[in-house]
Amino acid sequence: MQAPAPRPASLTDLFASFSMLALQGFGGVLAVVQRELVEKKKWLTIEEFVEDWAVAQILPGPNVVNLSLMIGDRYFGVRGALVALAGMLTFPLVIVLALAALLAGVAELAQVQGALRGMGAVAAGLITATGLKLVPALKQNPMGVPVCFALAAMTFVAVALLRVPLVWVLTGIGSLACGWTYRQLGMLAPARARR
Repeated sequence: MQAPAPRPASLTDLFASFSMLALQGFGGVLAVVQRELVEKKKWLTIEEFVEDWAVAQILPGPNVVNLSLMIGDRYFGVRGALVALAGMLTFPLVIVLALAALLAGVAELAQVQGALRGMGAVAAGLITATGLKLVPALKQNPMGVPVCFALAAMTFVAVALLRVPLVWVLTGIGSLACGWTYRQLGMLAPARARR
């Protein structure tokens, strides 16, 4: 008999866990969220994380907030979703308000702006590293690894180089990816039925 998968022990554990996640990130917590939820707490498998993160990205609002709502709901329903959301937002809100009050007069200084640009570069590096860490999960993706990389390249070119608005990229390339996945899943179903 297989042991039950780890899960948050209580609503308090859920709140504390998402509060700690929120306090560890600046400008993006993808790397931290993946490490904490998949590797340390094991609340999600790498495949579940990739699937949930993909859904969180297409929903309106911040990705990690969407993910916290989904995970909270999965384990404790609506109460869990609200508690996870509160965990993600409470302490960062307090910190941002305090910093805004303290630094109101120095925001235009070159040193402050340079520090913020440096933190943005670090956040971009963390997100890139996490993306590379998630590549092995693509082996189980029904689209196939080459198609996943082709779609990623098309998305990069459309957004970064051609500056196509994100809504059109999601509509165009997203529809293409959904259609290909639907086709591949249809082809996989008969093969699984024969087993």
